[in-house]
Amino acid sequence: MTAPTADAKTFTTKNFRLRSGVMMPEVALSYRTLGTLAPARDNAVLITHGYTSGPEMIAPGGSTGEGSWNGLVGPGQAIDTNRYFAICPNMLGSSYGSTNAANLDPATGRRYGPRFPDITVSDIVATQRALLDHLGIERLVAIVGPSYGGFQAFQWAVDHPDAMKGIVAVVTSPALTPERSDGNVARLLESFSKNPNWNGGDYYESGGMLETMIEQRIGTLKTYGIEARLRDTLSDPAEIEAAIRREATLWAEGFDANSLLILAKALRSFDVTAQLARIKAKVLYVLSRTDKLFPPELAPRVMAGLKAAGVDADYFLLDSDYGHSASGRDAAKWAPRLRAFMESLQ
Repeated sequence: MTAPTADAKTFTTKNFRLRSGVMMPEVALSYRTLGTLAPARDNAVLITHGYTSGPEMIAPGGSTGEGSWNGLVGPGQAIDTNRYFAICPNMLGSSYGSTNAANLDPATGRRYGPRFPDITVSDIVATQRALLDHLGIERLVAIVGPSYGGFQAFQWAVDHPDAMKGIVAVVTSPALTPERSDGNVARLLESFSKNPNWNGGDYYESGGMLETMIEQRIGTLKTYGIEARLRDTLSDPAEIEAAIRREATLWAEGFDANSLLILAKALRSFDVTAQLARIKAKVLYVLSRTDKLFPPELAPRVMAGLKAAGVDADYFLLDSDYGHSASGRDAAKWAPRLRAFMESLQ
């Protein structure tokens, strides 16, 4: 049987106004789809990707980092593309085909670079709403995503309460503290500024940021739990380190430093906890037992907030050794719960 392909497409819209009031002359969104959109356009599931992954998370044989969901989205999977039309858009500001800092600003003819406008998670959601409008999709079956994708799912649920039946927010939270979000931005700027090519973010003609991005990725992969994954097949610490560097290099060759910064800055205002009562969708909240970024200790507070707001919410703890990357690496351990949730939306 031939493996399905995740069709790659691009949507472009003109004169897109950000929440800040800034008008972007043109915004392009790269996206992938799996499955067939029903004639009634009522079988769509939006898959929202993580901070450093992209639409390839639903592509057969795609990402092997925190973004690989090949075991969850596809024919016969929990999000069964024989039944659902899965669509995964690349975030505005990210590096896999959507408008970002490396693109030319139509107003100046120069790369945006550090002049790329500040965006919010609501802006990212608004571009996705425009894409769905273009496709004639008024209401989604669900929005499902890990990490930064979970931020988007929560933001969707409060910005467009009637636009989906359910959301699945995985290894994530409905808010980031200012200390954490501002700290992330500060750490990136400190790291980038040490590279002589940085030039305030205008590094495209000065040699790029590859080595700095490799080091950034090595740290991220270790936080996500890559060492536990590699120890499944490797025992020599030197071999493990070499494998981590190879994977980090592959990612760094395709991801832009400014994109990391743009998306980190977008989280400085992310907090939907005061708006949870706006949520009309059913919610499945999933955390990983070994996740250092969003540990299980978050669950009682998040679930209490959802319940107090009158949200129909359920919680699932994924018992995995794979940390932040558990949702893809240990897909089989929570796929039955995801499948049951999807069935409950019918």
